[in-house]
Amino acid sequence: MKFILTGLGNWYRSWELIRGGVEEAEERGYWAVVFPDQYMWDPDDLGVKSYDDIDSTLETWTALSYLAAITQNIRLGTWVSPIPFRPPGILAKIVSTVDCLSSGRAILGVGAGVTKRMFEGYSQWDPPKVRVDKTREGVELILNLWTQDKTDYHGQYYNSKGAILDPKPVQMPHPPLLFGGAGKKMLRLAGRYSDICYIPPWNKMNPEVAREIVLDEAKNRNRENRVKFAFVYTPLGPTDHYDREMYGRKVEEASKNGFEYFITAFSMDGPPWEVEASSSKGKANYLHSLRDFADSFISSYAK
Repeated sequence: MKFILTGLGNWYRSWELIRGGVEEAEERGYWAVVFPDQYMWDPDDLGVKSYDDIDSTLETWTALSYLAAITQNIRLGTWVSPIPFRPPGILAKIVSTVDCLSSGRAILGVGAGVTKRMFEGYSQWDPPKVRVDKTREGVELILNLWTQDKTDYHGQYYNSKGAILDPKPVQMPHPPLLFGGAGKKMLRLAGRYSDICYIPPWNKMNPEVAREIVLDEAKNRNRENRVKFAFVYTPLGPTDHYDREMYGRKVEEASKNGFEYFITAFSMDGPPWEVEASSSKGKANYLHSLRDFADSFISSYAK
């Protein structure tokens, strides 16, 4: 399996922890680190009641450019970027730039967007069907820009005339797409376009049924061998703590069930938008968990 670290967030107050965590993750053999692509947050999504400090965020793709400059091998990306949030042509150029500057280490997480207040503040909020349709068109346009010398695209929501995206991404045929959405339409899009697919627990159907929807669509597109599935274990609740035995059981479960990727996270001394998480003690405790997991499992299961 390939091991992907998440859970560091993109809050400004935890920047020193983010930077140290990414450098340590590279040293310890994690395959990738992925971050939320959020300008603003909904308290309910974070399990809190207050808006205090939760919107003090860094622009994720800009931060990834910095992290690419201080690392050599670890892959860097989003989990996930809400495709309807930005003009997809601009996102295509941003990701291509990060891929070039990192010598081919960018990952684009694909989602339809869930944070209404962020969209209303910075973009445009649409009904779920429209957001999914925009995601489909946006991904199509992004892939065209990455792979065509000159792109003309005419969709219901997005259009492009004579666009030239150069330099192209380093990775061939393009940077991997990590899908994490729920619902039949997003699952079919994952089958059509994803390289890595995560089926979230809030998906309102049996996980095996959801997996079959992805694979059936992939087979229809002759790309069933391209889609790889990710197992996720991210205990980040306020009472969660690092339990090596439990993590080990989850890694073994993922391995036995044929998952190609294991996405995980480690709890912090406090919410990452507050100062405790990045204090000297908080950073030391977090890095201890990151190292212990790597030393205990990555060398045995990584490939």
